[in-house]
Amino acid sequence: MLDETIARRYATAIFTLAQERDAVERVRRDLHAILEATTADDGVRRFFLSPVIDRKEKARVFTEAFADRVDEVALHSVLLLIRKRRERYLRDIARLYGEMEVEASGREPLEIVTARELPPAEVDALVERLSKLYNKRFVVKQSVDPALIGGLRLTMGDQHIDASVAGRLNELARSLSQN
Repeated sequence: MLDETIARRYATAIFTLAQERDAVERVRRDLHAILEATTADDGVRRFFLSPVIDRKEKARVFTEAFADRVDEVALHSVLLLIRKRRERYLRDIARLYGEMEVEASGREPLEIVTARELPPAEVDALVERLSKLYNKRFVVKQSVDPALIGGLRLTMGDQHIDASVAGRLNELARSLSQN
């Protein structure tokens, strides 16, 4: 819980700075790029997260790698994490920052899980129908899970809709086992 609180404070501060500079989307993109770059390779991840490595050396290497490639807010935020030895919070900060961006835009997250990849036109039609039905705008995350067999699962905030073949089969099995 303490980790979440610390990460939320950093994410809120970074988000506020990004809003002031009208760079919310760019900072989110850059935070995720930095996170991916610092965790993709095991050696880089160990270097970035190691408490043994000198903070100044780590900041120097980080600055050389990212100075001309990322937004100033993202760069200095991560440098602050390095100076305070809080690099491990970057993943949670990036996640919370993304949630703040979605919330500030007035949109809600919508997760669509299907048995196969849906064409963009079908996804757009589904999102448009849900937007009209619920009178909301959504940020869509789509994924594929072949175990669904067919159909789809939707998650909108705390509401879950399972319209998959696997879900219906599970429901039928539960119904039969209770009788």
